[in-house]
Amino acid sequence: MKPRKSRLWITLSGYIALLLTVAAIITVAIFVYEAADNTFGDNRGAVAAIMLVTVFFLAFVCAIADGIRRKIMVNRPVDKILEATGRIAAGDFSVRIETEHPYGRYDEFDCIIDNLNKMAAELSGNEVLRSDFISNVSHELKTPLAIIHNYASAIAGEGLDERTRKKYASVLVSTSARLSSLVTNILKLNRLENQEIKTKKIPVRLDEMLAQSILQFEDKIDEKSLALDCDFDEITVRSDPDYLELVWNNLISNAVKFTDEGGSINVSLKREDGRAVVKVADTGCGISKETGEHIFDKFYQGDTSHAQEGNGLGLALVKKVIDVLGGEISVESRPGKGSVFTVRLREEQ
Repeated sequence: MKPRKSRLWITLSGYIALLLTVAAIITVAIFVYEAADNTFGDNRGAVAAIMLVTVFFLAFVCAIADGIRRKIMVNRPVDKILEATGRIAAGDFSVRIETEHPYGRYDEFDCIIDNLNKMAAELSGNEVLRSDFISNVSHELKTPLAIIHNYASAIAGEGLDERTRKKYASVLVSTSARLSSLVTNILKLNRLENQEIKTKKIPVRLDEMLAQSILQFEDKIDEKSLALDCDFDEITVRSDPDYLELVWNNLISNAVKFTDEGGSINVSLKREDGRAVVKVADTGCGISKETGEHIFDKFYQGDTSHAQEGNGLGLALVKKVIDVLGGEISVESRPGKGSVFTVRLREEQ
Protein backbone atom coordinates (compact mmCIF):
# COMPACT_ATOMS: atom_id res chain seq x y z
CA MET A 1 0.00 0.00 0.00
CA LYS A 2 1.40 3.39 -0.94
CA PRO A 3 2.07 5.90 1.90
CA ARG A 4 -0.65 8.33 0.73
CA LYS A 5 -3.28 5.60 0.63
CA SER A 6 -2.00 4.33 3.97
CA ARG A 7 -2.38 7.79 5.56
CA LEU A 8 -5.93 8.02 4.19
CA TRP A 9 -6.77 4.63 5.69
CA ILE A 10 -5.20 5.57 9.05
CA THR A 11 -7.18 8.82 9.12
CA LEU A 12 -10.39 6.96 8.26
CA SER A 13 -9.61 4.36 10.93
CA GLY A 14 -9.22 7.15 13.49
CA TYR A 15 -12.63 8.58 12.64
CA ILE A 16 -14.20 5.11 12.85
CA ALA A 17 -12.54 4.49 16.25
CA LEU A 18 -13.83 7.86 17.50
CA LEU A 19 -17.33 7.06 16.24
CA LEU A 20 -17.30 3.65 17.93
CA THR A 21 -16.02 5.17 21.18
CA VAL A 22 -18.77 7.80 21.26
CA ALA A 23 -21.36 5.14 20.40
CA ALA A 24 -20.06 2.90 23.22
CA ILE A 25 -20.19 5.77 25.74
CA ILE A 26 -23.74 6.65 24.75
CA THR A 27 -24.75 2.98 24.92
CA VAL A 28 -23.22 2.57 28.40
CA ALA A 29 -24.96 5.75 29.55
CA ILE A 30 -28.30 4.47 28.26
CA PHE A 31 -27.87 1.10 30.00
CA VAL A 32 -26.92 2.80 33.27
CA TYR A 33 -29.89 5.14 32.99
CA GLU A 34 -32.32 2.24 32.37
CA ALA A 35 -30.87 0.28 35.28
CA ALA A 36 -31.06 3.31 37.59
CA ASP A 37 -34.55 4.14 36.42
CA ASN A 38 -35.75 0.59 37.06
CA THR A 39 -34.17 0.59 40.50
CA PHE A 40 -34.85 4.16 41.66
CA GLY A 41 -37.67 5.11 39.33
CA ASP A 42 -39.54 7.06 42.02
CA ASN A 43 -36.41 8.87 43.21
CA ARG A 44 -35.41 11.16 40.35
CA GLY A 45 -32.66 12.71 42.44
CA ALA A 46 -30.95 9.35 42.90
CA VAL A 47 -31.20 8.66 39.16
CA ALA A 48 -29.70 12.08 38.41
CA ALA A 49 -26.86 11.51 40.89
CA ILE A 50 -26.09 8.09 39.42
CA MET A 51 -26.05 9.54 35.90
CA LEU A 52 -23.80 12.42 37.02
CA VAL A 53 -21.31 9.99 38.55
CA THR A 54 -21.52 7.83 35.44
CA VAL A 55 -20.85 10.78 33.13
CA PHE A 56 -17.89 11.91 35.23
CA PHE A 57 -16.53 8.36 35.31
CA LEU A 58 -16.90 7.92 31.55
CA ALA A 59 -15.33 11.35 30.95
CA PHE A 60 -12.43 10.41 33.25
CA VAL A 61 -11.90 7.11 31.42
CA CYS A 62 -12.00 8.92 28.07
CA ALA A 63 -9.52 11.54 29.32
CA ILE A 64 -7.12 8.83 30.51
CA ALA A 65 -7.49 6.92 27.26
CA ASP A 66 -6.98 10.08 25.21
CA GLY A 67 -3.91 11.01 27.29
CA ILE A 68 -2.38 7.57 26.68
CA ARG A 69 -3.25 7.86 22.99
CA ARG A 70 -1.70 11.32 22.71
CA LYS A 71 1.43 10.23 24.58
CA ILE A 72 1.94 7.27 22.25
CA MET A 73 0.68 8.65 18.95
CA VAL A 74 1.48 12.38 19.25
CA ASN A 75 3.84 13.32 22.07
CA ARG A 76 6.38 10.56 21.43
CA PRO A 77 6.96 11.30 17.72
CA VAL A 78 6.77 15.07 18.35
CA ASP A 79 9.42 14.82 21.09
CA LYS A 80 11.66 12.79 18.76
CA ILE A 81 11.21 15.35 15.99
CA LEU A 82 11.90 18.29 18.34
CA GLU A 83 15.05 16.62 19.66
CA ALA A 84 16.26 15.87 16.13
CA THR A 85 15.57 19.38 14.82
CA GLY A 86 17.40 20.81 17.83
CA ARG A 87 20.47 18.70 17.06
CA ILE A 88 20.32 19.65 13.39
CA ALA A 89 20.03 23.34 14.31
CA ALA A 90 23.15 22.87 16.47
CA GLY A 91 25.05 21.49 13.46
CA ASP A 92 24.73 17.73 14.07
CA PHE A 93 23.65 16.42 10.65
CA SER A 94 24.25 12.77 11.57
CA VAL A 95 20.92 12.54 13.42
CA ARG A 96 18.41 10.00 12.09
CA ILE A 97 15.00 9.02 13.54
CA GLU A 98 13.20 5.70 13.41
CA THR A 99 9.67 5.94 12.03
CA GLU A 100 6.78 4.80 14.22
CA HIS A 101 5.39 2.47 11.54
CA PRO A 102 6.92 0.40 8.73
CA TYR A 103 6.98 1.78 5.18
CA GLY A 104 3.57 1.42 3.56
CA ARG A 105 1.79 2.17 6.83
CA TYR A 106 3.16 5.68 7.39
CA ASP A 107 1.05 8.28 9.13
CA GLU A 108 1.69 12.04 8.94
CA PHE A 109 4.37 11.92 11.64
CA ASP A 110 6.19 9.11 9.83
CA CYS A 111 6.19 11.21 6.65
CA ILE A 112 7.62 14.18 8.58
CA ILE A 113 10.30 11.93 10.10
CA ASP A 114 11.16 10.47 6.71
CA ASN A 115 11.51 13.95 5.18
CA LEU A 116 13.57 15.07 8.18
CA ASN A 117 15.95 12.13 7.71
CA LYS A 118 16.33 12.98 4.03
CA MET A 119 17.00 16.63 4.88
CA ALA A 120 19.62 15.66 7.47
CA ALA A 121 21.30 13.34 4.97
CA GLU A 122 21.34 16.11 2.36
CA LEU A 123 22.75 18.62 4.84
CA SER A 124 25.37 16.10 5.94
CA GLY A 125 26.43 15.58 2.33
CA ASN A 126 26.55 19.32 1.72
CA GLU A 127 28.64 19.81 4.85
CA VAL A 128 31.14 17.21 3.65
CA LEU A 129 31.25 18.86 0.23
CA ARG A 130 31.71 22.28 1.84
CA SER A 131 34.55 21.04 4.02
CA ASP A 132 36.20 19.29 1.06
CA PHE A 133 35.72 22.39 -1.06
CA ILE A 134 37.37 24.65 1.52
CA SER A 135 40.21 22.16 1.97
CA ASN A 136 40.77 21.91 -1.78
CA VAL A 137 40.59 25.67 -2.28
CA SER A 138 43.12 26.17 0.49
CA HIS A 139 45.44 23.61 -1.06
CA GLU A 140 45.08 25.08 -4.55
CA LEU A 141 45.77 28.60 -3.27
CA LYS A 142 48.79 27.63 -1.19
CA THR A 143 50.77 26.19 -4.10
CA PRO A 144 50.76 29.25 -6.42
CA LEU A 145 51.12 31.61 -3.46
CA ALA A 146 54.20 29.71 -2.30
CA ILE A 147 55.67 29.86 -5.81
CA ILE A 148 54.97 33.59 -6.07
CA HIS A 149 56.52 34.22 -2.64
CA ASN A 150 59.66 32.19 -3.35
CA TYR A 151 60.33 33.61 -6.80
CA ALA A 152 59.50 37.17 -5.73
CA SER A 153 61.94 36.83 -2.82
CA ALA A 154 64.60 35.54 -5.20
CA ILE A 155 64.07 38.44 -7.60
CA ALA A 156 64.19 40.92 -4.72
CA GLY A 157 67.54 39.52 -3.64
CA GLU A 158 70.91 40.25 -5.15
CA GLY A 159 73.20 38.18 -7.31
CA LEU A 160 70.74 37.16 -10.05
CA ASP A 161 71.80 37.62 -13.64
CA GLU A 162 69.39 39.23 -16.11
CA ARG A 163 68.51 35.95 -17.82
CA THR A 164 67.58 34.25 -14.54
CA ARG A 165 65.65 37.31 -13.41
CA LYS A 166 63.55 37.27 -16.61
CA LYS A 167 62.96 33.53 -16.18
CA TYR A 168 61.74 34.04 -12.61
CA ALA A 169 59.56 36.95 -13.70
CA SER A 170 57.98 34.74 -16.36
CA VAL A 171 57.17 32.14 -13.69
CA LEU A 172 55.57 34.85 -11.57
CA VAL A 173 53.39 36.00 -14.48
CA SER A 174 52.20 32.48 -15.36
CA THR A 175 51.59 31.55 -11.73
CA SER A 176 49.64 34.73 -10.99
CA ALA A 177 47.56 34.08 -14.13
CA ARG A 178 46.81 30.56 -12.86
CA LEU A 179 45.86 31.97 -9.47
CA SER A 180 43.60 34.56 -11.08
CA SER A 181 41.94 31.86 -13.18
CA LEU A 182 41.37 29.72 -10.08
CA VAL A 183 39.70 32.57 -8.18
CA THR A 184 37.58 33.50 -11.20
CA ASN A 185 36.39 29.91 -11.68
CA ILE A 186 35.60 29.55 -7.97
CA LEU A 187 33.48 32.69 -8.06
CA LYS A 188 31.68 31.61 -11.23
CA LEU A 189 30.99 28.15 -9.87
CA ASN A 190 29.77 29.52 -6.55
CA ARG A 191 27.41 31.98 -8.24
CA LEU A 192 26.04 29.27 -10.53
CA GLU A 193 25.51 26.82 -7.65
CA ASN A 194 23.72 29.49 -5.63
CA GLN A 195 21.67 30.52 -8.68
CA GLU A 196 22.86 34.10 -8.38
CA ILE A 197 23.28 34.39 -12.16
CA LYS A 198 20.33 34.80 -14.48
CA THR A 199 21.19 33.38 -17.88
CA LYS A 200 20.02 35.13 -21.01
CA LYS A 201 18.48 33.25 -23.90
CA ILE A 202 19.24 34.68 -27.33
CA PRO A 203 19.76 33.06 -30.76
CA VAL A 204 23.31 31.69 -31.05
CA ARG A 205 24.93 30.25 -34.18
CA LEU A 206 26.77 27.31 -32.68
CA ASP A 207 28.90 26.60 -35.77
CA GLU A 208 30.27 30.15 -35.79
CA MET A 209 30.87 30.13 -32.03
CA LEU A 210 32.75 26.82 -32.19
CA ALA A 211 34.91 28.10 -35.05
CA GLN A 212 35.82 31.21 -33.05
CA SER A 213 36.66 29.12 -29.97
CA ILE A 214 38.95 26.84 -31.97
CA LEU A 215 40.80 29.83 -33.43
CA GLN A 216 41.84 30.85 -29.91
CA PHE A 217 43.87 27.63 -29.64
CA GLU A 218 45.36 27.74 -33.15
CA ASP A 219 48.87 28.54 -31.93
CA LYS A 220 48.88 25.72 -29.36
CA ILE A 221 47.51 23.27 -31.94
CA ASP A 222 50.28 24.24 -34.38
CA GLU A 223 52.89 24.11 -31.61
CA LYS A 224 52.02 20.47 -30.86
CA SER A 225 51.52 19.59 -34.56
CA LEU A 226 48.01 18.34 -33.88
CA ALA A 227 45.72 17.34 -36.71
CA LEU A 228 42.42 19.23 -36.45
CA ASP A 229 39.22 18.01 -38.09
CA CYS A 230 36.03 20.09 -37.89
CA ASP A 231 32.59 19.13 -39.20
CA PHE A 232 29.84 21.66 -38.46
CA ASP A 233 26.19 21.87 -39.47
CA GLU A 234 24.60 25.30 -39.41
CA ILE A 235 22.63 25.20 -36.18
CA THR A 236 21.11 27.97 -34.07
CA VAL A 237 20.11 27.53 -30.42
CA ARG A 238 18.53 29.88 -27.90
CA SER A 239 21.02 30.07 -25.07
CA ASP A 240 23.54 32.23 -23.25
CA PRO A 241 26.56 32.83 -25.54
CA ASP A 242 28.89 33.84 -22.69
CA TYR A 243 28.42 30.58 -20.84
CA LEU A 244 28.42 28.47 -23.98
CA GLU A 245 31.78 29.99 -24.88
CA LEU A 246 33.07 28.94 -21.46
CA VAL A 247 31.99 25.35 -22.21
CA TRP A 248 33.67 25.17 -25.63
CA ASN A 249 36.86 26.84 -24.43
CA ASN A 250 37.23 24.36 -21.56
CA LEU A 251 36.54 21.29 -23.68
CA ILE A 252 38.84 22.34 -26.54
CA SER A 253 41.54 23.45 -24.10
CA ASN A 254 41.46 20.03 -22.42
CA ALA A 255 41.61 18.26 -25.78
CA VAL A 256 44.72 20.23 -26.72
CA LYS A 257 46.31 19.85 -23.29
CA PHE A 258 45.86 16.08 -22.99
CA THR A 259 46.77 15.16 -26.58
CA ASP A 260 50.42 14.39 -27.24
CA GLU A 261 52.33 15.92 -30.12
CA GLY A 262 51.29 14.53 -33.50
CA GLY A 263 47.87 13.49 -32.21
CA SER A 264 44.50 14.60 -33.55
CA ILE A 265 41.42 16.50 -32.38
CA ASN A 266 37.95 16.28 -33.90
CA VAL A 267 35.18 18.80 -33.21
CA SER A 268 31.76 18.17 -34.73
CA LEU A 269 28.31 19.77 -34.61
CA LYS A 270 25.36 17.74 -35.82
CA ARG A 271 21.58 17.73 -35.55
CA GLU A 272 20.14 14.64 -33.81
CA ASP A 273 16.51 14.18 -32.76
CA GLY A 274 15.79 17.89 -32.65
CA ARG A 275 18.88 18.69 -30.60
CA ALA A 276 22.27 20.19 -31.36
CA VAL A 277 25.01 17.68 -30.57
CA VAL A 278 28.58 18.90 -30.14
CA LYS A 279 31.39 16.34 -29.85
CA VAL A 280 34.97 17.17 -28.89
CA ALA A 281 37.17 14.12 -29.45
CA ASP A 282 40.91 13.68 -29.00
CA THR A 283 43.55 10.94 -29.21
CA GLY A 284 45.05 11.85 -25.87
CA CYS A 285 45.78 9.88 -22.74
CA GLY A 286 42.16 9.00 -22.06
CA ILE A 287 40.67 8.15 -18.67
CA SER A 288 39.56 5.01 -16.86
CA LYS A 289 35.94 4.19 -16.05
CA GLU A 290 36.56 5.00 -12.38
CA THR A 291 38.02 8.38 -13.27
CA GLY A 292 35.13 9.07 -15.64
CA GLU A 293 32.69 8.75 -12.74
CA HIS A 294 34.36 11.71 -10.99
CA ILE A 295 35.55 13.76 -13.96
CA PHE A 296 32.93 16.48 -13.35
CA ASP A 297 33.63 16.74 -9.60
CA LYS A 298 35.18 19.94 -8.27
CA PHE A 299 39.00 19.87 -8.02
CA TYR A 300 39.17 16.35 -9.44
CA GLN A 301 42.07 15.79 -11.84
CA GLY A 302 42.21 12.45 -13.59
CA ASP A 303 45.68 13.05 -15.01
CA THR A 304 47.93 14.48 -12.29
CA SER A 305 50.83 14.82 -14.74
CA HIS A 306 49.06 17.94 -16.08
CA ALA A 307 48.08 19.26 -12.64
CA GLN A 308 50.25 22.34 -13.00
CA GLU A 309 48.23 23.34 -16.09
CA GLY A 310 44.84 23.45 -14.36
CA ASN A 311 43.01 23.45 -11.06
CA GLY A 312 40.34 20.76 -11.48
CA LEU A 313 37.48 23.24 -11.76
CA GLY A 314 37.10 23.45 -15.54
CA LEU A 315 34.89 20.41 -16.10
CA ALA A 316 32.94 21.00 -12.88
CA LEU A 317 32.17 24.47 -14.21
CA VAL A 318 31.25 23.05 -17.63
CA LYS A 319 28.85 20.53 -16.06
CA LYS A 320 27.17 23.20 -13.94
CA VAL A 321 26.78 25.53 -16.92
CA ILE A 322 25.25 22.79 -19.06
CA ASP A 323 22.83 21.90 -16.24
CA VAL A 324 21.80 25.55 -15.85
CA LEU A 325 21.31 25.89 -19.61
CA GLY A 326 19.12 22.77 -19.69
CA GLY A 327 21.50 20.59 -21.69
CA GLU A 328 23.33 17.32 -21.19
CA ILE A 329 27.00 16.39 -21.17
CA SER A 330 28.65 12.97 -21.16
CA VAL A 331 32.10 11.48 -21.72
CA GLU A 332 33.34 8.30 -23.35
CA SER A 333 36.96 7.38 -22.87
CA ARG A 334 39.50 4.60 -22.60
CA PRO A 335 43.02 4.87 -21.21
CA GLY A 336 45.47 5.47 -24.04
CA LYS A 337 42.67 5.77 -26.62
CA GLY A 338 41.53 9.35 -26.07
CA SER A 339 38.23 10.86 -24.97
CA VAL A 340 34.99 12.08 -26.52
CA PHE A 341 32.95 14.73 -24.72
CA THR A 342 29.38 15.08 -26.00
CA VAL A 343 27.14 18.06 -25.31
CA ARG A 344 23.46 18.06 -26.25
CA LEU A 345 21.43 21.27 -26.47
CA ARG A 346 17.91 21.99 -27.67
CA GLU A 347 17.67 23.80 -30.97
CA GLU A 348 15.88 27.12 -31.31
CA GLN A 349 12.13 26.57 -31.60
